[in-house]
Amino acid sequence: MPLEPRVPHTMEIGSATIRCLVVDDHVLVRQGVRRLLEDEPDVEIVDEAGSAAEAVQKALQHRPDVVLMDIGMPGLSAFEAARVIRKNCPDTRLLFLTMYEDEEYVLQCLEAGGAGYVVKDTSAQQLVGALREVHRGGRYVSPQVFGKLVENFQSRNQGTSVQPRGSLLTPREREVLKLLAEGNPVKAVAGILGLSAKTVEVHKFNLMRKLELHNKAQLVTYAIRKKIVKVPLGA
Repeated sequence: MPLEPRVPHTMEIGSATIRCLVVDDHVLVRQGVRRLLEDEPDVEIVDEAGSAAEAVQKALQHRPDVVLMDIGMPGLSAFEAARVIRKNCPDTRLLFLTMYEDEEYVLQCLEAGGAGYVVKDTSAQQLVGALREVHRGGRYVSPQVFGKLVENFQSRNQGTSVQPRGSLLTPREREVLKLLAEGNPVKAVAGILGLSAKTVEVHKFNLMRKLELHNKAQLVTYAIRKKIVKVPLGA
């Protein structure tokens, strides 16, 4: 997993065009990333999406080489969308672009089938390099995030770290936590995830037990603190 991917100054001779889908719920960010990538001679932006659900739809429509996707979007989570895309478009690679540097998010991305994890304060050169590395079949993690992973791994080996409660949650429990914290009722969560309401209730009970939470207010506070959901503008 390279820390600094090879970044050619010009398009490599014989290299294939990278067909990319850009996904972010902020229009300015999405358009900025699109313009940046469109300046590269070997990158073609096939479309944009403003949500994870739309990303699934656009990915099935265009079958892009790479989906460049934000993490913190409302509604269906990026991780659930990633799993659906990987299942239905096995040749499509997933590169996450996010503001979060938490180890837990990196692990969730890998569990969902992601091939790369880039933080938004990275340089344009690194982003393009990560896109090319992932398209070639490699993997990429931003250097600052990779450094934290190494530090945490060393700490665990020395017995100085405590496993965070959130890491005990299953991927599905994290999906349910996110949707409930966004204010969705149980029936709506069931519809979004394609589950029964009874199954969602079981997940809700398990995650609240594991996190030692006792009501919805505590659940929302936990989700905001862990950056699982975004604080509404003006809040």
